[in-house]
Amino acid sequence: MNLELPVISDVQVEVLLADLLEQYGYDFTGYSKASIKRRILRLYSLDKALSFAEFRYRINNDSFYFKRFVEQITVNVTEMFRDPVFFRTLRDVVLPKLGTYPLIRIWLAGCSTGEEAYSISIILKELNLLHKSLIYATDLNPSVLEKAAQGMFAMSQMKQYSENYILSGGTEEFSSYYTANYSLAKFSEELKKKIIFSTHNLVSDHSFNEFQLILCRNVLIYFDRDLQHKVLRLFDDSLEGLGYLALGTKETLDFSPISQNYKRVPAEKIWRKVS
Repeated sequence: MNLELPVISDVQVEVLLADLLEQYGYDFTGYSKASIKRRILRLYSLDKALSFAEFRYRINNDSFYFKRFVEQITVNVTEMFRDPVFFRTLRDVVLPKLGTYPLIRIWLAGCSTGEEAYSISIILKELNLLHKSLIYATDLNPSVLEKAAQGMFAMSQMKQYSENYILSGGTEEFSSYYTANYSLAKFSEELKKKIIFSTHNLVSDHSFNEFQLILCRNVLIYFDRDLQHKVLRLFDDSLEGLGYLALGTKETLDFSPISQNYKRVPAEKIWRKVS
């Protein structure tokens, strides 16, 4: 019986991750081993590399290919108003509480191509809070940030996004927020001007501001336990007292070193910093 052996071994994955750290300062060593290996294997077969040596050489010496590699292994699935009930809780519970602040600073960590940032911007506008808010949308990957900053998404997605928007408690015509441009929907400048897109590496970069709300949804699931704890401490350092931290559906603060400082908002993966 001839079982197909994987084309890249665990040792070779380690070698690649060490290269990335040494060559580019990107530290993927705390990412979930199974998940990162699956993504590397996918790219390896997709690009039909002749050998591991050739694959490694291209990553280390071809900056365009390195960019592609990072894109592929940090790929995130995202959509506007994803998990509408979550966004409804932001709209009804969290943001009105922050409405009393003179300036609302929000950090969206792992923002990918920006759908979530524009979703939050829309809710802030409808609550009449956008004029005094700033959304810092960060990601490890510069090319997804370039796309996010354009504020253009496929027209074919708008039906789904509009349904999500309505379920999340949207009060306007969703189509009033964008103009159709052939196959693309371009979102309004008013929404974009309160969003600052910039690179930030959760693994190696430090806190850069004090926030009242931090969202990092469906990023921690790709990290091992130690790295999750490290990132949660970074969020704790970056969050003001009584600020809110929102995680993804499969993520939790329970069992983390900072959990005793937080109280969970009922029904959602949102915690408030109480001490």
